[in-house]
Amino acid sequence: MSDSPTSSSAVCPLPDLLASRASQDARIRFQVGEDWGQGRTTFGGLLSLLAVQAMRDVCGAEWPLRALQTSFVGPVVPGPVEVEVHLLRQGKNVRQVQARLLQADANGIEQVAGVLLGVFGTGRDSTLPALSPQQPSVDKAPDDALKLPFIPGLTPNFTQHLEFRIAEGGLPFTGAEHWHSRTHVRLQQAGDVDAELQAVLLADAGPTPALQRLRGFAPASSVSWALELRPVSVTEPAGFWRMDKDALVTGEGYVNERTTLWTPCGQLAALGYQVVAVYA
Repeated sequence: MSDSPTSSSAVCPLPDLLASRASQDARIRFQVGEDWGQGRTTFGGLLSLLAVQAMRDVCGAEWPLRALQTSFVGPVVPGPVEVEVHLLRQGKNVRQVQARLLQADANGIEQVAGVLLGVFGTGRDSTLPALSPQQPSVDKAPDDALKLPFIPGLTPNFTQHLEFRIAEGGLPFTGAEHWHSRTHVRLQQAGDVDAELQAVLLADAGPTPALQRLRGFAPASSVSWALELRPVSVTEPAGFWRMDKDALVTGEGYVNERTTLWTPCGQLAALGYQVVAVYA
């Protein structure tokens, strides 16, 4: 993901964006607008979500997504973007699927903008004891946390589709001393978007907390992202998820960070690990 601001235009909520997709064989086409932009590209969490939707369309949606690996290769600009899906292997319990994000450049030549690997797996009987982490408490509940406004031309365009409330940590580029952030977040219009797709989107919704340490704007961009998911149900459709982010290591212009995503009822939904390039 990139953290430089851009301008906004017509708004297309996520349910409408997904409903307008078109398919041809193993390719799914989406129309992405400026309202989902983040810097000079499209919000990475949305691109990964579109790839997962395409994987499910082509290969089946009956098994939950267990892991997703994303390499962001190049920018995706407003306009049509296609996801080409390839089934790598179908086993009894695990399905491995590759997806490529494709978009034509100014000369009409198709370019690879992202490469993703999704691992889908059915549940199995197991004698292994259950281990369910408990959601840690935070300083502020959603009603008491700082609500971040969407400011056209200043905050990234895609943030108009989300509501953010900061429970712990500081704002990017303010010289804060924190290396972590705890944020309540939800889709403004979730519609019938299921919990799995929401988890993919929301796990990438916040900037690396390392940007809090800077005393001035600097662009940042995700290089690679690994996401591990747990099947969850959302019983509070309008509730806030919680996105916990921790910078683990920094140096030579890169940040290694971890994200833990919790559902509105406190279930562990996803663990994310990301390499972020910071241009400062």
